[in-house]
Amino acid sequence: MTSANSQSMKPATAAKKLGIYLPATPQEFQDSTITRAEFAELHSNPPEWLAELRRNGPHPRPVVAQKLNISISGLARGGVEEALTTAEITALLQAPPAWLVAERATQAAVRTEAQRVKEEAANKAAKKARQG
Repeated sequence: MTSANSQSMKPATAAKKLGIYLPATPQEFQDSTITRAEFAELHSNPPEWLAELRRNGPHPRPVVAQKLNISISGLARGGVEEALTTAEITALLQAPPAWLVAERATQAAVRTEAQRVKEEAANKAAKKARQG
């Protein structure tokens, strides 16, 4: 790997790090390699097209899942395979279909269990520290 490659990224990588849907970006963005400096500038001082994409979408699946408070797998189980706009996400949240209610409950249970496991591990570590 050359030093030039280590200091730049593909458009797909930059889009992922920016939390935007690559096919919705301008063709110029899709066709170019983004340097770290350009990425930093996009992140700190987003152009209008980037601000608009972040505001209204379409959003990539990880962002859609986060906004719906479910997992990416939950999106797939719910049949959501494409990017959604902010308006579409809002509509789902205002009148949630049965699959979304079930996925949100599942996600809440997963988070509760993860918190329980984390607390149990902390308690064991504290107990071990007191003994040793």
